[in-house]
Amino acid sequence: MKKISTKIAAFILIAIFICACNVVKRVPDGKQLLTKNQIIVNEKATTAENVFNQLYQKPNSTLLLGFRLRLHLYNLANLNPDSTYQAKFRNHPGKYERKSKWLSAKQVDKLGKSFWYHGIHDFLEKTGEAPVLIDSSKTEKSILRLKYYYFNNGFFNVNATYKVDTISLKKAKIKYAISTGKPYMLDTIQTAIATPVLDSLYETIKSKSVIKSGNQYKTIDFDEEKNRITTHFRNNGAYYFQPTYINFDIDTIQKGDKANVNVIINNYSFQDKDSTRTEPFKLYKISDVNIYTDYSPNNSNLKITDSTTFKNFNLYSQKKLKYKPYAITDAIFITKGGLFADNKTVLTTRYLNNLKIFNYPSVQYEIDTRDTTYSSLIAKIYLTPRKKYSFGASFDVTHSNIQDIGIAFSPSLSIRNVFNGAETLELSGRANIGSSKDLANPNNQFFNVSEYGVDLKLNVPRIFMPFSTEKIIKKSMIPSTLMAIGFSRQTNIGLDKENLTGAFTYNWTPKKNNTARFDLFNAQFVQNLNPQNYFNVYGSSYKALNEIGKTFNTEPSYFNNTTDRDLIIENGTSGFINDVLSGKTALTVSDKEYAAVKSIEERRLRLTENDFILATSYTFTKTTKTDLLDNTFYLFKTKIESAGTLLTLISNTTNQVENKNGNFELFNIEYSEYIKTEFDYIKHWDLTKEKVFAVRTFFGIAIPFGNSNYVPFSRSYFSGGSNDNRAWQPYSLGPGRSGAKDDFNEANMKIALSSEFRFKLLGDLKGALFADAGNIWNVYDNVIDEKSTFSGFKSLKDIALGTGFGLRYDLNFFVIRFDFGFKTYNPANEPGKKWFREYNLGHSVLNFGINYPF
Repeated sequence: MKKISTKIAAFILIAIFICACNVVKRVPDGKQLLTKNQIIVNEKATTAENVFNQLYQKPNSTLLLGFRLRLHLYNLANLNPDSTYQAKFRNHPGKYERKSKWLSAKQVDKLGKSFWYHGIHDFLEKTGEAPVLIDSSKTEKSILRLKYYYFNNGFFNVNATYKVDTISLKKAKIKYAISTGKPYMLDTIQTAIATPVLDSLYETIKSKSVIKSGNQYKTIDFDEEKNRITTHFRNNGAYYFQPTYINFDIDTIQKGDKANVNVIINNYSFQDKDSTRTEPFKLYKISDVNIYTDYSPNNSNLKITDSTTFKNFNLYSQKKLKYKPYAITDAIFITKGGLFADNKTVLTTRYLNNLKIFNYPSVQYEIDTRDTTYSSLIAKIYLTPRKKYSFGASFDVTHSNIQDIGIAFSPSLSIRNVFNGAETLELSGRANIGSSKDLANPNNQFFNVSEYGVDLKLNVPRIFMPFSTEKIIKKSMIPSTLMAIGFSRQTNIGLDKENLTGAFTYNWTPKKNNTARFDLFNAQFVQNLNPQNYFNVYGSSYKALNEIGKTFNTEPSYFNNTTDRDLIIENGTSGFINDVLSGKTALTVSDKEYAAVKSIEERRLRLTENDFILATSYTFTKTTKTDLLDNTFYLFKTKIESAGTLLTLISNTTNQVENKNGNFELFNIEYSEYIKTEFDYIKHWDLTKEKVFAVRTFFGIAIPFGNSNYVPFSRSYFSGGSNDNRAWQPYSLGPGRSGAKDDFNEANMKIALSSEFRFKLLGDLKGALFADAGNIWNVYDNVIDEKSTFSGFKSLKDIALGTGFGLRYDLNFFVIRFDFGFKTYNPANEPGKKWFREYNLGHSVLNFGINYPF
């Protein structure tokens, strides 16, 4: 293995050396390859990205250690493959005729367009990067841009020059020298506002001005101040106001390095016949709000046949009005008698669009001619309904932590405005077949997982409660209520399950980029259909029990035969466990084998008994991400969930009888009772040049109490997988340093820390270096194994570390991801063998995922 690795490394080094020797292959005589830009500011070199972004010419892109891979690929390409192909026949007379005898002439011509002769060179040229040649005209433009950059940052006396330093015959670098001089500072700030009402409005926000005395001059601050003033005016009635009415008079004459600023806001100017007139700005009020509920953009002739007025809103329809008035007016923030405001217009269109029963709405304003002062506006809101019924279907190929591959089909039916209150009812089904190597598969079937289910969801665009919540959750927070019920049946050549769920959820946005979710209740009933198959599914548990049975079992009928002496599933395994726990074998409570059998039985009961969970939870999310291209942001998410507490309160109040285990039951099932909390924080830094550094921290804990001494499997945590610690397979890390002795290892506490450095390789192909740390532990539950339990800060030494590298290919609408994870620190190994003992390809884990892990 070492010899092969050495040969590969040597081959790569030789290839790099050969390419490096030919770096100026495409550089014409008399031209020079730009190898480096150097910028000296006030006799000191700078690496500021904002400064380098001003340059028109930048050297060819590099990978690690400055290797210009794309330039080398371009140099390998034949830029004229057609001419080269034809030259083969010109230089060898008769060759074309000979080839045409056993291939047709058409095929010989087509061969010249093949991948080997043409396609490979097209690929190299497209994927590669042409050499960047020094162009004096572009260098001069760079000088101008550098001057503008520093001028816009207050250096009004900036001077910039450049020099080309020749490195070799066809290589050179450019050295830019910049002398900024002293920056100009803002001195006195004055205003000259022609319209009195605008002057009064300005005084209310003057203290929050972006341009302040003592600040260094920056053009961007003046642009921001202009937008700030305009936004304030237009949100307070100044309908005709635009940023162009704001000017800044900056006086630097005989001021040294000081600048006086005069903020000038002129009167409103408009065209009156052949002349331009000016007059003071007016603050406009809304005289009417007219809503057209079935407007068609293809037919502008509105023939109103039905109308109504509700809370000062006028609703019109060309046919019979199909909506309860409040369903629409609750989404409108433009009010009769109120001032015109841009922010209310935006909020209205956002809320109406969020109803999902109309196409994107149109809001228009016109002068109300009934007002002789001409200071009133009629707001006209045009709504185009979507189709009442819509059908959809999706076909997906999926990959998850359990399924290696899955094929899913999901049909759906949506009914809009189902109760005339802008509600949306959605009925959807799903069918899935998949393949998983993690599940028992005695018949060696490729598709060994299947699931089908149906879901019914009703979305109400308001808080659905018998009393008003406007004072707590205002309608500007765009609240909604989701009521859902679902059923699914899962067959996985194992326990098989039926899952019945129900939820009543409130959603709203307290502030921009903040979301809140409150589950009034979230119910789940899980029934295991095939619990007797437990030891076929969980092979590690069977192996451990079987080894003990071979030594201590005395009942021959429990074995398959007298030679192998393997416990029969289910009669042999259950019989032996009962004999051990009832004292019918030689094992006693003090024996470690007795404790092992007891632990195996407790886990079997935990994973095979039916579960009923009735939970209430609150989730809050905050992010600074503005769009998909934003690479500098953070996301914080927290959740708190409580399950079973209400049921216990009812049981105690109504004097319900406890079962033999001392627990309460509902529908003959011991319901789960626990409290759970999670914290998730993600932070991205844009390092420029398409390099991003990202980190994620996660902490979660679920504590059982009252009616439970453990957390249900569906609410517990696992570690490993493509979105977790990528050096371990899903469910194969932890708990603690136990060594993942079970088939599906889970626990009720988790810590996860990840970091990733992302960079561009070739075109849409990107690379990443990552490190993942974390583990799961049992705490405050019925697990007593000290290797699996968290016992304070000393247990943090059980945090596992995985490192590796990955490849990502960006398809615009999603990213395909491959990650290679290596076990750097494995807490399950013996002391002295925890670090780098499994750091090789044989123990690596290949993860496939869609989109980035965090």
